[in-house]
Amino acid sequence: MTMHITGDAEADALLSENPLALLLGMLLDQQVTMETAFSGPAKLRDRLGRFDAETIAAYDPDAFVEVCRIPPAVHRFPGSMAARLQALCSALNEDWGGEASALWIRGEPDGAEVLRRLTALPGFGEQKAKIFLALLGKQQGLTAPGWREASSPYGEQGSFRSVADIVDAESLARVREHKKAAKAAAKKA
Repeated sequence: MTMHITGDAEADALLSENPLALLLGMLLDQQVTMETAFSGPAKLRDRLGRFDAETIAAYDPDAFVEVCRIPPAVHRFPGSMAARLQALCSALNEDWGGEASALWIRGEPDGAEVLRRLTALPGFGEQKAKIFLALLGKQQGLTAPGWREASSPYGEQGSFRSVADIVDAESLARVREHKKAAKAAAKKA
């Protein structure tokens, strides 16, 4: 399924075809718009000339910060996010042979196990892991038993809570409305 998150066909194609791009986009999805976060992997691919966990993990850390800082920046906090990207890629290399998709396919895990694997990654707390699990189930064809329950509430069918629910401009607007309402409710409480 083709992703429709960034508004850029080339960046969305990379997210659709490359599990590492999708995982790194999810890591970047904090304190920036979803479009900016999920466009980050395409920027990295274009700037590095390659796009794999081994290349990113092995890159000189100071030079990698500069790669992330080139305008338009990969993230509004290029230094800290560069370190997080490299830590995540190092973990993928060490634990999963550099293959992001191994997290959700190796050993035919159920939803709870995929969630456990995701939360073990650097930069992935429970909420981010649940959103990513819902994204895999809703848009990437993940059929692991129990994925909806493990990703709750983000896996609920017909919800518009997160990036997992964005398939077009209308659903993007509905997700933004939901997030705005949730922030307002949190401030009120």
